[in-house]
Parts: sequence; structure tokens; C-alpha cells
Amino acid sequence: MTVRTFDRTLIIVVIALIAIGLIAVYSSTSVLASVKAKYADKGGLIYLKKQLFTLLIGFCFMVVFTFLSKNKLKGLVFPLLLLSFVLLILVFSPLGVSAGGARRWLRLWPSVFQPSELVKLSMVFFLAWYLSRPGYDKDKISHFAVPVGLMALFQVIFLKQPDFGAAMSLGIITFMMLFIAGINLRYLGASFLLALPVIFYLAKEPYRWKRITSFLNPWADPQGSGFQLVQSLIALGSGGLTGQGLGEGKQKLAYLPEIHTDFIFAHIGEEMGFIGACVVVILFFVLSLRGFKIATSQTEAFQYLLAAGITVMISMQALINFAVVTGLAPTKGLPLPFISYGGSSLVVSMIAIGVLLNLSRNRDNASSEPLIISQNLKPKNVRKYYRWRSSK
Repeated sequence: MTVRTFDRTLIIVVIALIAIGLIAVYSSTSVLASVKAKYADKGGLIYLKKQLFTLLIGFCFMVVFTFLSKNKLKGLVFPLLLLSFVLLILVFSPLGVSAGGARRWLRLWPSVFQPSELVKLSMVFFLAWYLSRPGYDKDKISHFAVPVGLMALFQVIFLKQPDFGAAMSLGIITFMMLFIAGINLRYLGASFLLALPVIFYLAKEPYRWKRITSFLNPWADPQGSGFQLVQSLIALGSGGLTGQGLGEGKQKLAYLPEIHTDFIFAHIGEEMGFIGACVVVILFFVLSLRGFKIATSQTEAFQYLLAAGITVMISMQALINFAVVTGLAPTKGLPLPFISYGGSSLVVSMIAIGVLLNLSRNRDNASSEPLIISQNLKPKNVRKYYRWRSSK
């Protein structure tokens, strides 16, 4: 067995993102004891302590997934899928937790867990396995219908919670992986056309429609539906080039709702300025490059698709978060990976990085399947690469 060292650049980038996240979480929540009475007896470190505890749990999972064999990674496909489905259903049981008119969380000691985050990772594992099977035919509509049908099942449950953002995210991940796998583009085009009426119907819900109209012109109702976006833009604008300084931001003083979770990027822009925000964007860009580099270095289709899918999952969520915070997309409840406060996103993101680090070692393990990809293949892009694999 030949072993290559871990991707050190990926490790450095993830450590940097986590460090920035811990600083931002502490800075954005340390004043809660003074601005909200219910936190008066808990002190300013409560959120930081919880985030550190979650980070410890996530690190343990990351180490486990880093050292799993390739065959064991493939063996997790259906256990992960079943676990995520069961947890998603349990949201509607007495264990479920409601907040803000939605029921998306489970009461699990010592905090709550959002199963939709695990569903995304489970779907990546399933798609990597399904699309890499020897009998998979990218031109058969039945082979296209299976992953789309599973995606639709999860989306229906998401919409019951309701969680439109998670449903959209899962759809993007699924179709991006199908595209990478070289699926017939006619199927993707037809699916998009069929989905348009459904998306329009769902968007007509009053609260969703308000989000869309406020996204187009938040200043039309700055004290109502556009309030969160207006305050986010104020935070970013007031940061200037270098920011107001750590701990000096004003929007965390109960002006910008969810500043420590979905809108933490606005807080970074306010206190660390345009330079700090650019550093975060660049770190995610480098993470994406390393993820796809790891994917294209794999020797088997399952590993290749797994690395590519995880990279798409993390990059897509970061990109949507940036777009929402800067007013380029309607408001959605999607945290910024590694940075936002929240255990579910952090733990699942750490597991995903553990898988990427595992694959970056490029171990040549004994497998019951034949070697699919030539070691000397140097693909120019992932789609061309998978077309080459499918033709063999």
C-alpha cells in the first residue's frame, strides 16, 4: 500500500476558516448578556463555549472519517441515508423543536440538531455510489429517475417543515452531481422546465413572496420584510476597507437578526472590513480548488464523485450565503460552513472535510472492483474526465 500525505493546504484553509468563525461567533454574541435579559445570567461566553464543544465533536468525527478505508466509506452509503431519513422524520415527533414557525430541529443532548444538514451529505454519498456503478447508463431515463425521485422525497419532507432553502440546496447538489457524472443534458433541461411551475407555486406563499420582493427592493419596506437585508447591507457598508475593529461592530446590538448564524458574513464585513470579507471568500475559493484537485486525482469513479460532490456541497452553501448577505439572492436560512454558529452545519462540514482528507491520501486499497481510471490520466475538467470513464 502506498500512502501520500494529507492535503496540507486544505488543512490550513479549514483551520483558518474555523479560527475566523470562532472569533466572529464570540464577537457577535459576547454582548447578548447586556442587550437581552434572558442571557443576563449566562455571561458572554455561552455561545463560544457551545461552539467549541461542537467543534470537539466535529473534530472526532473528522478523524474517524479521515482514516476509514475506501471500502468502508462506500459501505456507509445506505446507513447514512437511512439515518438521515429517520432523523428527518423524527423532527415531526415530540423530539422535534419548533422555532420561527418552522420545525427543523431535533432535541439531542446537549443541544439541537438539524437533520437536513446530514441529508445533504448522505445524498452526496448515495449519488457517488449510484453514479459510479458498473451498470449505470447515463442515457437511460430510469437511471436518471432514481436519484431524482429520492431527492424529491427528501424535498417533500423539507417543505413540510417548512425549509425551502434546504430543498433548493439539495436540488442544486443533486443536479450538479448528475451534470458532473455526464448525465444526458436533455434530462436536466426537461427537469428544469418541469420544476419551474412547482417553484413558482411554492414561491407564491405570502412569506416567501415577501422575501423575493424585499430582495428586489429591500428599501421599499426597511422596517418590515426588508429589515434584515437592509441591516446586513448597513453592516457591510459601515465596515469600509479595514473594518471598525474586532468587537466594535454595532449591528450585533440587536439590530441585525441572526447575525451570529446566517448573517455572520455581514458581521465579519463590519468588523474586519472589505479585506476581512475578501480573506473569507478567498479561503473558500482555495478550499474549492483543493477539493476538485483531490477529486481529479482519484483512481476510481466512486472516490472521484464523492470528492467532487462534497466540494460542490460546501462551495454551493458558501456561495449562497455570500449572495444572501450581499443582497444578490433572496434570504434563506443557510449558515456559512465552518464560520456560522450552529452545531449541525459544523459537525457535518467537519465530517465532509474528513472524507476529503481521506481521499487526498490517495491510498491504493484492495478492492473487489477493477481499477477504472488510469493513473496517468490528467483530465482538463471534471466533465471530460467522467465522459472518459463512462466510455470505458
